[in-house]
Amino acid sequence: MTAAGAAAPVLVMKHGALGDLVQATGPMQAIRHHHPGARITLLTTRPFADFMAGCPWIDAVWVDDRPPAWNLPAVLRLGRRLRGGGFGRVYDLQTSGRSSRYLRFFGRPRPEWSGIAAGASHPHANPDRDRMHTLDRQREQLAMAGIARVPPPSLDWVADGPLPPGVPDRPFVLLVPGGSAHRPEKRWPIDRFAGLAAELAAAGIAPVVVGGGGERPLAAAIRAAAPDAVDLTGATGLADLVRLGRRAQAVVGNDTGPVHLLAVAGAPTVVLFSAASDPALCQPRGAAVRVLRESALADLGVGSVAAALAALAP
Repeated sequence: MTAAGAAAPVLVMKHGALGDLVQATGPMQAIRHHHPGARITLLTTRPFADFMAGCPWIDAVWVDDRPPAWNLPAVLRLGRRLRGGGFGRVYDLQTSGRSSRYLRFFGRPRPEWSGIAAGASHPHANPDRDRMHTLDRQREQLAMAGIARVPPPSLDWVADGPLPPGVPDRPFVLLVPGGSAHRPEKRWPIDRFAGLAAELAAAGIAPVVVGGGGERPLAAAIRAAAPDAVDLTGATGLADLVRLGRRAQAVVGNDTGPVHLLAVAGAPTVVLFSAASDPALCQPRGAAVRVLRESALADLGVGSVAAALAALAP
């Protein structure tokens, strides 16, 4: 399948995490434009399946529960499903060891393959690929597969709608104090989020805390310092976050998936990095994004974050 518009089905693989999936929406749009007549299937993980079903550049979403090797029946079922898809080309945007191994599921002739798997017909043959920003890496990968133009990530396709109950009818700033539970070094201390919330509330701006249900204690700590803060932890789906991002005055959060999503949704964003992750490889991009980094986030003061927020003001 070398010509744009070829009708053989196309498979795109992107399992996550959330920030990575959002950043892959630009490549998905490019793949759609390169294969306008093809049926395009996205292979992703269960948490993102319903959300991505609304993406206009995807015709079908298949769930990959990533069965462990010892669960041979499940592995074989996945292999049969992939072989039965009749795919003429596969774009492996995950480019992990697992997704690369999926090439073995296909018989002969194998589909054309864009990725890093041994035997790929269109390999991303750059030994420095792991030192590239996600967007640059995927853009180059697709260029090596014949796709010259890749637009920025976009969530414009998410339908607008009402905001979740409790969002005040005045300017609000979204606070994202959570993140991976096993990476506490990537979190700005909660007392700093609380101090920032108190400053926002004193200025007449509503602090709105978002995150998963397990992050309710973080929201409680913020509300102890700023009782007017709104706690939406555990109360928003991904589409809700997009709508909140479109209407928020700004976002402040750690290097975590929801912050990447909110930035792509259009919210002016201050994202906080520690030495645990490198913004040169994964930061959200855009004119309305400010990155603050300290080796230890405990060394980042409220004043610095408030100043970055002020710099984003129109």
